[in-house]
Amino acid sequence: MSERIENLRTAIETMHGCKATHERSAVTVEKFKNQIAREGVVESFALTGHPKAKRCHAWSHQDNGQTQRVNVLEIPPVVSAQTAVQAAIASGSQK
Repeated sequence: MSERIENLRTAIETMHGCKATHERSAVTVEKFKNQIAREGVVESFALTGHPKAKRCHAWSHQDNGQTQRVNVLEIPPVVSAQTAVQAAIASGSQK
C-alpha cells in the first residue's frame, strides 16, 4: 500500500474511530460551469465498526503548500466516489 493511501487510511480511522480497509482507487473529474472543479484519484475504504457507514471515500490535495485530506462517509446521498467529491465541493471542504 502506498504512503498516500496509508495516510488516508490512518486519517479515516482516527477521525471516525473505526477500521478502514482500502478497496479501490477511482479517477474522478468534477466540472462546474465548464471548468474543472476537481480532478484526481479518490480512494475508497470499507469501514468496520462505524455505526452509520460501510464505506468512506478519501483524497488529498495541496492548499498553500500543505497537504489537506478530505474524507466523506458513504451515507446517502453519497453513494460513490463521484458523489463524495460533489458533496465535498458543495460543503466547501474541497477548494
